[in-house]
Amino acid sequence: MIAETVCSAVSAAGLGIAAITAYRKRFLAAARIAAYSLVPIGLVMTGVVEWLADTAFSPTAWAGFGVLGLAWALFATTRVVERRRGGTRKERRAARAADRPEAVAPAASAPSLGQGGQAGQGSRPASRSAAASRGEEDFSDIEAILKKHGI
Repeated sequence: MIAETVCSAVSAAGLGIAAITAYRKRFLAAARIAAYSLVPIGLVMTGVVEWLADTAFSPTAWAGFGVLGLAWALFATTRVVERRRGGTRKERRAARAADRPEAVAPAASAPSLGQGGQAGQGSRPASRSAAASRGEEDFSDIEAILKKHGI
């Protein structure tokens, strides 16, 4: 009952201000003020104010808001954890599948498996020299970038 009275008083005051504004020949502003001042009385007439008043003093409604807040907190927490882990379940499966070594046919020869006396030892120095050359390329790229910026 008090909420309806307050809303009616606010609407009446707003319409009074709109009338004064229209008297000063500011019709656009007066129409805008009148529109804003009619909102509270419209809310009273539709029953929204009564519903809000009933909800504000209802323990069941506050418990419902608490449950909604808990649901939102759980949702937000799971999103944060999902982002830290690296995506959705489907993306994690794809990443695990990419990390697995590729299968080798059972009839494959020893050098293709990376086993064997000379073949295994001969490939190691080549990989080291390849890694060293890649490292030198990386530094040359960095040097080029620094020179480009005048450093």
